[in-house]
Amino acid sequence: VQLQASGGGLVQPGGSLRLSCAVSGTSLSSNAIDWYRQAPGKQPELVAFITSRGRTEYVDSAKGRFTISRDNAKNTVYLQMNSLKSEDTAVYYCHLVKDSRPYWGKGTLVTVSS
Repeated sequence: VQLQASGGGLVQPGGSLRLSCAVSGTSLSSNAIDWYRQAPGKQPELVAFITSRGRTEYVDSAKGRFTISRDNAKNTVYLQMNSLKSEDTAVYYCHLVKDSRPYWGKGTLVTVSS
């Protein structure tokens, strides 16, 4: 199983970014997948997840601003991030667990700064 995250970059406060995580080796239609982030000097934080049935949940700070979605045909999960704030600055990772084993994508850096 491999996860390839992309889409990070530098954005001004109030701006938007869409992160992508392409998955190979397993089908998203049968796996939940989530996005974590780790800000400098802080512990990793679960940002959002989507189950195999499409149920979504978000950390309180992301509710109303972020949307996680999944394209089963492309086996890719997305994190649309709007109204970005400086506190959203972090390395973002996609993650799933298959057969009790965790898999992590290489992180993608999101920097929110003017």
